[in-house]
Amino acid sequence: MAKRSPESAVRAMMATDTGFDPEVWRELAATGLVGLLIPEQHGGGGAGPIELGIVAEETGAALMVGPYLSTAVLVPSLLAEVCDTAESAAVLPRIASGELIATVAFAEDGSARVPWTIATSARAAGDDWHVTGSKQFVLDGGLAQLVYVLAAADAGPAVFAVETAAPGVEVTPLTTVDLTRKQCRLQFSDTPARLVGRLGSGVEVFGAALDSAAVALVGEQAGGARRVVDMAAEYAKTRYQFGRAIGSFQAVKHMCADMLLEAESAVSAARFAAESFARKSPSRFADLALAQGYCSDAFVFVAATNIQVHGGIGFTWEHPAHLYLRRARTDAQLLGSPSWHRERYLQQIGA
Repeated sequence: MAKRSPESAVRAMMATDTGFDPEVWRELAATGLVGLLIPEQHGGGGAGPIELGIVAEETGAALMVGPYLSTAVLVPSLLAEVCDTAESAAVLPRIASGELIATVAFAEDGSARVPWTIATSARAAGDDWHVTGSKQFVLDGGLAQLVYVLAAADAGPAVFAVETAAPGVEVTPLTTVDLTRKQCRLQFSDTPARLVGRLGSGVEVFGAALDSAAVALVGEQAGGARRVVDMAAEYAKTRYQFGRAIGSFQAVKHMCADMLLEAESAVSAARFAAESFARKSPSRFADLALAQGYCSDAFVFVAATNIQVHGGIGFTWEHPAHLYLRRARTDAQLLGSPSWHRERYLQQIGA
């Protein structure tokens, strides 16, 4: 990440429409990071939540711009839940090699999670399927060649694979706070699709895939928070006012101490959630919900306080502090809000 995702590269990639560097992606694939979650029989590393969390902390710290969360995390997690052997054999090796960029589309208007009522529909036409409707907040949808769509069919919600080059697909880039995560709206108009898995299982498998992918998201939040604390501490030691380093002033000391507490707690929460998923603990969903709520708020707090530590320079476009705050704000809503996760935690523990 230090080599391939310095601030200069982050700014260059976020200024593009796709946020994608093919050379970096090929290198990530060659090192095994793209195929980290993909089973070995499909060319991947066969790793689990703990290894994913370690990688996510570093990509989050570097604000890496690229389709890692969508292609390397969400799609393999979804296919692991779908249990469609033919689909996995056809798609996963291409992802692991860096050849295929894919993503998932589940959110609709008013919902960052799987919606209660799925407006996107799928109808059978002989042996084929056609999908109609729209999806919001699709990560890397403008770059992906393949999208796994949650759509309602007569026999229940299911997962459908759609080629973005197919007729009836319209991609609209979204203007978001965080320019380092490319999102779009996808519109499907009687678009050819293929059924993946079985009818009626769509909500269940998407929900499980989002939980698995959330391990990476909280890891990214924890890694970003840790990097921001380092940024603030370094500035407090080297920025002088009134002949003294600003880190010697009590107000700044207190801000940095509060930041450190939040960041270290976020790292602990993220790693605990990853371990809980790795050992399939009965409390893993409660552990994850608590980690998601905490890490979301902690990253936002640390990133915002970092700007205060930096003073006037922290508000400028040229300084990287705002990039972390933008990522923190977006991550806090990406797979559900902190309040949603806390409500889920209370439900999980039976409160």
